[in-house]
Amino acid sequence: MRASFLWIAVILLATGCIGDDIVQDAVEPELRIINPLDSLAVGDSHQFTVQYFNGIGQPEEATVSWTSSDPTTVGVSADGLATGLQLGNAVLQVEAIAQEGTISASIALAVGDNTVTSGSFRRGIIRSTSSYLLEGDFELHAVEGGAVELRIAENYRASTSLPGLYVYLTNNPSTSVGALEIGRVLDFSGEHTYVIEGTGLNDYSHVLYFCKPFNVKVGDGEIMD
Repeated sequence: MRASFLWIAVILLATGCIGDDIVQDAVEPELRIINPLDSLAVGDSHQFTVQYFNGIGQPEEATVSWTSSDPTTVGVSADGLATGLQLGNAVLQVEAIAQEGTISASIALAVGDNTVTSGSFRRGIIRSTSSYLLEGDFELHAVEGGAVELRIAENYRASTSLPGLYVYLTNNPSTSVGALEIGRVLDFSGEHTYVIEGTGLNDYSHVLYFCKPFNVKVGDGEIMD
C-alpha cells in the first residue's frame, strides 16, 4: 500500500508541470548591439559593443567589422568607435564572421547637438505556451549599479498549480539551459518586481517561465523596444 501511494504521488507531481509543445532548441543566430544610441553630438565619440549569439542562443566569440554609410557624417573604426563629424544621418553596419557564417546588424544614427542614449527600459507580454494560465505585461528597466529590474504588471496571472515554476532571462526561449535564473515564482497574480544584478538592458531577448523540477516550458515573453 505504501509503495502504491508513493507511485501515485510521483505521477501527480510529474503531471503538475506538463507542457504541450515539442521543444526545439535551435534559434536564429543573432548579432546584437548592446549599447545603442539615438543620436551622437558633433565631436563626441561612442564605443559600440556587440555580442554574437550562436544557433542555440549562447554568446560566442566572433570577429566583427564596422562601416558607415556616410563616413563624412559619422566616422567609425573597424572595432566600433564612432565619432560625430557633422550634422546629418548615417547608418552604421556591423558584420561578424562566425561558425554559422556571416551575420550583420545595423543602427541608424543621427548626428546633432547632443549625445542621447537609447531608452532606459524595454517591454513585452508574457504568454502561456502550455495548458496552464500564464499572462501579463512586463517592463525591463535599467537601474543604477549595473542592474535591471523586471517589473511584472498588475494584469499578470499564473496558475497556482505550478509549484516548481521559475523565471529566467534567456536568448533561447526553448530551453532553460544557459539561461539566467532569476528565481522561483512566489507571486501568482498582480504587480511584483525582480532585481537582477550584473545584467544589461540588452543582454537578453526573452523572459522565460519553466517548471524546473521537470524541465518543462510553461511560457515566455519577447523583450521588445
